[in-house]
Amino acid sequence: MLRIQRAANGKIVYTLSGRIDPEDIDELRRLFGLESSAVHIALNLKELALVDGDGVEFLAGCEAEGMALENCPAYVRKWIDQRRGQKI
Repeated sequence: MLRIQRAANGKIVYTLSGRIDPEDIDELRRLFGLESSAVHIALNLKELALVDGDGVEFLAGCEAEGMALENCPAYVRKWIDQRRGQKI
C-alpha cells in the first residue's frame, strides 16, 4: 500500500510511504499533472519500502522530467543509474 502526502512551501513535496505498485503509478501521474508547470516538484522517498521495475522506471522518468528525488533509497538510486547507463 502506498501513502501519499503533499506539502507546499515554495515547492511541492510529495512524501511517498510504503510501496509503489503498478496501479499506483497512474494515480501519481494524475496527481502530478494537477500541479502547475511553474512549480518545482520533489519526491521524498525516505519512507518508501519497496519498488519494483515499473516503479523504478516511473521514478527515473520523474527525475528526467526535472523532479527531485529526495532521500532516495540506495537500491533505488543504483537501479535508476543502471537503467540510465543502459539507455545511453
